[in-house]
Amino acid sequence: MNRSRRVKLSSIIEIISGGTPKTSEEKYWTNGTIDWLSVNDFNNDLRFVYRAEKKITELGVNSSNTKFLKKGDIIISARGTVGALAQIGVPMCFNQSCFGLRGAEGKVLNDYLYYALKNYVLNIKKRSQGSVFDTINLKSFDLMEIDIHELTTQTKIATVLSTLDKKIALNNRINTELEAMAKTLYDYWFVQFDFPISEAQANALGKPELKGKPYKSSGGKMVFNEALKREIPEGWVPFPLSSILKSNYASIAKNDKYNNIEYLDTSSLTKNQIDVTESLSPEIDKIPSRAKRIVNRNDILYSTVRPNLCHYGIIKHPIENMIASTGFVQLSSKVDWISNDLIYTFLTSTWITERLQQIASLAVSSYPSISPNDLLGLNIVLPVNGDGIEHANSIFDDIYLKISFNQKENQQLTQLRDWLLPMLMNGQVTVK
Repeated sequence: MNRSRRVKLSSIIEIISGGTPKTSEEKYWTNGTIDWLSVNDFNNDLRFVYRAEKKITELGVNSSNTKFLKKGDIIISARGTVGALAQIGVPMCFNQSCFGLRGAEGKVLNDYLYYALKNYVLNIKKRSQGSVFDTINLKSFDLMEIDIHELTTQTKIATVLSTLDKKIALNNRINTELEAMAKTLYDYWFVQFDFPISEAQANALGKPELKGKPYKSSGGKMVFNEALKREIPEGWVPFPLSSILKSNYASIAKNDKYNNIEYLDTSSLTKNQIDVTESLSPEIDKIPSRAKRIVNRNDILYSTVRPNLCHYGIIKHPIENMIASTGFVQLSSKVDWISNDLIYTFLTSTWITERLQQIASLAVSSYPSISPNDLLGLNIVLPVNGDGIEHANSIFDDIYLKISFNQKENQQLTQLRDWLLPMLMNGQVTVK
């Protein structure tokens, strides 16, 4: 049987409240090892949350109203961004702006409950064009009514949707590893200068056997650079990014023609990926005044505002006719010997990120900000005229091409999951 029945949410769940250890007590927070969730940790449309930005101590747990959620439990935000959902990947605590939900045994499975709630939230948002509620409190769960299936059907529905979410999570883990690989390789080759010695360099040293060996560690010649106050390889120089990058070059014109415009605002970018875009009318006079940048394939975008939150984003194979707001600095290589992907890896290196955030914090403004000149004034150390850089370009291009493929696949999987979700819940589609 695939029939569902409507129930009050409060009748099929256990509701668990969170809490916050006293913030003035350092012993509740210093050297904490217990994840303490807030909505910022799971407001990303991913099914599972495995870690929290903030940690508390065991003493903090015992001295507050916070409680542990078990693996598989559900967390829902109750204030601020209301209705954000996730399942708990590992046991962790949470604050009072959220509720933990656990399916009642014999009534509803946690995996199914997650998708039933996700469907409920999506339906409410479609109808209200806003949040689920201004806030959620304990009485709200008496007002929420959802349709649930019998347990066998719950298992089947959750299995189908979980398969899609598992693939999305796997792609995200692969991309995290690929990003880490790119950063490690950049540091090894362009900061420590242990790039592979070319055949020409080995012959110049009179040691052909050094071909492919790490340059600096194998005795490659280093020279002191006065501007950088450090040694760099012979034949390498610091290039200002202004000499190899163009900035904010593709702007909207009144006579431009568009179809199916996707608009990217700074609020839609978090930690190197686009969370969502907004579909716009193709009529130029109806495009928001902040939508000024035409995003080309493989452009680098940097959020000029709130850089600590929005971070960088590289757009590879963007949606056709994507337009970004003026809240972004738009960058692309203007020389043919260095790729955008290598430049992107430089910009996301730890010391550059810290430098830009320092610049942003000094801005005379209500909000921290980064200007195009801040970015273009940075120096990157490269071989003169790009000699021997082709191998690095190729490797970084391959890494980010794989990342791009996984991101595009995740977009498709997410669309498929969200298309199937309501139809499985209302019985339009059944699982056999």
